[in-house]
Amino acid sequence: MYAIKRELKLNKVETSLLRGNAGFKRWVYNFGLDLIQASWDFTGIQASDAKRIDAIKKVFTQVTMRRTENAWMKKYPSTVYQSAFIDLKKAFSRWREGLSEFPVKKSKKKGDSFTVYKTAGVYPSIGQPPIPFTNRVVINPGKRIKLPGLKEFRLKERINFYCSSQTFTVSRTADQWFVSFVLDAEKVPPIIHPIETIGVDFGVKALATCSDGSKYDMPATTKKAKTKLGKFQWRNRNKNLGNKRLKIKASKNACKFYDRLTCQHARIVNIRQDTTQKMTTDLSRKAYTIRIEDLNVLGMIANHKLASAVSNNCFYEIRRQLIYKQAHYGTKVELVDRWYPSSKKCSKCNHVQPMKLSDRVFQCQNSQCGHIQDRDENAAVNLEYAPEDKVRLA
Repeated sequence: MYAIKRELKLNKVETSLLRGNAGFKRWVYNFGLDLIQASWDFTGIQASDAKRIDAIKKVFTQVTMRRTENAWMKKYPSTVYQSAFIDLKKAFSRWREGLSEFPVKKSKKKGDSFTVYKTAGVYPSIGQPPIPFTNRVVINPGKRIKLPGLKEFRLKERINFYCSSQTFTVSRTADQWFVSFVLDAEKVPPIIHPIETIGVDFGVKALATCSDGSKYDMPATTKKAKTKLGKFQWRNRNKNLGNKRLKIKASKNACKFYDRLTCQHARIVNIRQDTTQKMTTDLSRKAYTIRIEDLNVLGMIANHKLASAVSNNCFYEIRRQLIYKQAHYGTKVELVDRWYPSSKKCSKCNHVQPMKLSDRVFQCQNSQCGHIQDRDENAAVNLEYAPEDKVRLA
């Protein structure tokens, strides 16, 4: 599947409309979460989570929505609350399978999002051929998009071709709103890659060092943005930011502070995402087999001297991107055993020797070798030629 994500160009009325839809979805999700937990107290009821959520949905549509104090819910499309119950089902399913933690309530602070989709259109009469694309929205080239159940919105970046989709997800990051949708199209992976196998060593000094001699670094703008964020938080340390438990409302200046703070965090995230996406795409285009080390990221973060650098370099995110891009670029990602001594082993004579973290140059202590090479480059070469019994598919 091929997905498109575009930023929306909104005025104040449109922003208020999207915030209202996101708040409606959040209210329904939290409402369903409260009721399903309350239903567990009745031991006589034997039903799965999906059946319980279906029953809660009936209560919501037939009782809750008809109350006079909830008349505001009728202003929003029905697909918003339907998608909220679908998300709740998925959350409990993932929790039951052990893939995620127990679902928690949605909060405004973690960003807004909601999903709308086109329901079935006009059905043909008996004996007539079916009408194509009755449950899909056709998107014309340009800077406008029509969301089902809402209205037409402007885009900051144009769509260059005709396409169609059924489901649209609107999300907010800081003060920016985005719309994303999936196309029924497949990306054709390349058949030939210039490099057969490449070893990639993740590090603190350099983001990644490859066995072909190339290096990738996290840009200096990340450090500048983090410094700016720290100074901004320090200057506003005495501001009255409000306290929900003590029922103290945040001041207007505090609300402005939160808005600027989210923008600063979003900038740091965008810089990291841009760097890692470009790096993983470049690696996937030039190499067929990509060998990386199975790092213990939690153990590395436990070292307070390395925690900041390891978190900044996004090792797990790079691994995740390389894995999902296998289908896009026809690559194969392999993990080298965590205990394989890639940094302590000489890439020329295979001599293993102790190495401190402060030693940035590998000097082979074997009297018959004496090989000297950059520590990270030596580790990348060892990862490329790691024995097969130490390698597994990601």
